[in-house]
Amino acid sequence: MKVNKRIKIYLYTRFERLWHWLQALMVTCLIITGLEIHGTYKLFGFQTAVTVHNFIGLTWLIMFAFFVFWLFTTGEWKQYIPTTQKLFSVIRYYSWDIFQGKPHPVQKSTGAKHNPLQRLAYLGISAMLLPIQMITGLLYYLHNDIPQFIPLSALANIHTLVALFLLNFLIIHLYMTTTGHSLFSHISGMITGWEEIYETTKIQDWETKATKKG
Repeated sequence: MKVNKRIKIYLYTRFERLWHWLQALMVTCLIITGLEIHGTYKLFGFQTAVTVHNFIGLTWLIMFAFFVFWLFTTGEWKQYIPTTQKLFSVIRYYSWDIFQGKPHPVQKSTGAKHNPLQRLAYLGISAMLLPIQMITGLLYYLHNDIPQFIPLSALANIHTLVALFLLNFLIIHLYMTTTGHSLFSHISGMITGWEEIYETTKIQDWETKATKKG
């Protein structure tokens, strides 16, 4: 059986890495303060937790707008175009093949940084869950200053439900970071920008098919 050589490619720019870790920090702080606001535990105190939660939430909203602007001005939005190319192969890999020690069916490249399953997940989060979370949070924050079309309790319930979905994604995302060539290879890639992949011509085939719509 032929074993493909592994090589390193520069995959994540400095901006992408900075945005990734800033988001990770903000999401962690929002989860910690959000749970305290709900009375799960006492850490900072209710009022401090509310103040920190609101500040980070508004900061994230503004920064997310700049991130969307960056996506469309650089053409990186193409990385999130859904595709069924090798989708079921990736699903089979994570549900079965990975436990058999088989290689990932889709190699990363600069033109296709996310596999088909990741594209669906990231698009759903970026285009649906995050906007809903930010809008409900903003409406809740401004409930005394603007006319309310949605009951406050409904806003709170939707905001909490989406937060639980995001927490679930975070847990899965943390697990997925351990499924690379080594335990910390994916994390290392998001720190240095260099990702280790298998050297194969199939990389170019996947990249071409995944980005041909762009």
